[in-house]
Amino acid sequence: MSLPTSTHYDKLIARAQTLEPAACAIAHPCDEPSLSAALEARDLGLLQPILVGPEGKIRDTAAQFKLNLGDARIVDAPHSHAAAETAVGLVRNGEASLLMKGSLHTDELMHEVVARTTGLRSGRRISHVFIMEVPTYAEPLFITDAAINIFPDLETKADIIRNVIDLHLGLGLGEPRVAILSAVEQVTPSIPSTIEAAALCKMADRGQISGGLLDGPLALDNAISPDAARIKGIRSPVAGVAQVLVVPDLEAGNMLAKNLTFLANAEAAGIVLGARVPIILTSRADSPRSRLASCAVAAIYASHLGQQQARPLA
Repeated sequence: MSLPTSTHYDKLIARAQTLEPAACAIAHPCDEPSLSAALEARDLGLLQPILVGPEGKIRDTAAQFKLNLGDARIVDAPHSHAAAETAVGLVRNGEASLLMKGSLHTDELMHEVVARTTGLRSGRRISHVFIMEVPTYAEPLFITDAAINIFPDLETKADIIRNVIDLHLGLGLGEPRVAILSAVEQVTPSIPSTIEAAALCKMADRGQISGGLLDGPLALDNAISPDAARIKGIRSPVAGVAQVLVVPDLEAGNMLAKNLTFLANAEAAGIVLGARVPIILTSRADSPRSRLASCAVAAIYASHLGQQQARPLA
């Protein structure tokens, strides 16, 4: 079944095409989905790929699936671990301003990203965001963190929220409405995520988290359904119209994103934040449009970060 054109993703892709394509190190693009995504993103002007992995295998994959490598730069690396290490090194030395996962395990790539002396750590904890295109929801729906932090503590959740707020602002989508999810909307001592949600909202009140409107705890229905929020008597600028869903833990977030994808015909672009550069983190199950949207999001955000770094101090 063909789905209708993804309006939100189209806007992101079109905006990214107005930017100078950024160099992107792709770690081990040795299967058809990852290699074709990198080359299509190049052809659309979203990025300039640097293909890092076994050169023979990359060329064999391109030949097998009739993919045009053109003048794409290939950096030979003997195996996936070396490809991850080399790709991260290209970012560290300034040859690439984006990093993308190819056909290797996420843990293998992230191990190199978080390495203390040779990785891409910044002052923030690293987190993942799904940018969901949900046919029944009026806006892009950001879900975080559903891929990196398994059981985040309060400080990690604060950075997860800071990361996603910065992304939302950096994409030009304005001040985000952030719902901190739990099973219920009351602060309940027996459900720790409700206490953390309340603490995070108070941190926002005190300026420890800025740039977004926060509310929580909120059950999922109260976060995204105006009718549910009204029936429960919840009055806030976030309840019922959330743009960002902060989940209690990875299990909840992963199941939420996959439920939307496989039961509601949603699409999920993915990006990792909190490192020195945005990291495009895709899955073999992603659609081609989702992969391109991930590239577009990363390109736009990398441009935003570059402009911030180049801005002179007042």
